[in-house]
Formats: sequence, C-alpha cells, structure tokens
Amino acid sequence: MNKYELALVVSAKIEDDARAAVVERAKSYITRANGVITNVEEWGKRRLAYEIQYQREAFYYFIHFEAESSAPAEIEKDVRIMDNVLRYLVVRQDEEMAAPVTETAETAEAAEEVPAEQAE
Repeated sequence: MNKYELALVVSAKIEDDARAAVVERAKSYITRANGVITNVEEWGKRRLAYEIQYQREAFYYFIHFEAESSAPAEIEKDVRIMDNVLRYLVVRQDEEMAAPVTETAETAEAAEEVPAEQAE
C-alpha cells in the first residue's frame, strides 16, 4: 500500500456542521476505495492567495491515508463533484517524507568532517 495525502480547501461560507460533514464525506470516499485513514489535520481558516468563487478565505484540511495505487483516481473522481470544496489535491507521499528522519552515528561523523580545502 502507498501513502497519500488528500488536501481539501473547503468554503468558509458554510456552517461548522456542514463543513464537518464535507470532511466526513471525503473520509468515506477514502474508506470506500479501500483506503485506511491514518491522520486528519485541520489547519483552520486561512486567507487564499487569490479569490476562488468570489471567496477570499477558506478552511484547509489534510487527510493522510494508505491505499492501493488505483484509489487516488477514484477519490478525485468523487471529490471533484462535492459541493463546498473549492480545491482538492491527492499526492503520494515519499517514504523519506512519511517516516521521521533519524541520524545515525556514521552520518553524524560524515557531517562533522571538513574538507582540507575549507579548513585553511
């Protein structure tokens, strides 16, 4: 299974309950595509870089999930027609970015070594 992230930009003009329903519906699309949701981040209300449908602010949500490679196309097809979703994007996360980076003793020693040209 691959790791993915679904970014949702949801309209700020709707009520909190309706916004929560939009996120739950997106999560149901992921589970229907045999995906497993690992994390949901709510960034809150942010100012948009440019107006989208005459709106200057929107709520940002990031849903992290694991799924097969065919799932993102199915999820995008369903999210595309959702009301109150201004923008969406499904991206695959790299293994390096998904796992925390741990420094080993060898890499720490290599970073401390200074080439002779720079030492002078």
